[in-house]
Amino acid sequence: MNKCSEPIQKVIDLCRQMLEAADEGDGVREDDGCGVLYGMVRDCAYKIRTIAEEEKAKHKNKGKWD
Repeated sequence: MNKCSEPIQKVIDLCRQMLEAADEGDGVREDDGCGVLYGMVRDCAYKIRTIAEEEKAKHKNKGKWD
């Protein structure tokens, strides 16, 4: 993978992990405060992933993504 593409893929992978953690936490939470936390984590992960996927598409269009 291209050096400038590797960090973007790492961000996408990190967002997947954030979503998994939020889902797992929501499944076992015991109070509303944790629900707020996991909701924020999920929201941030979706927003960051959207931007990272847009950058990935730009790299693909330029032929910089394997």
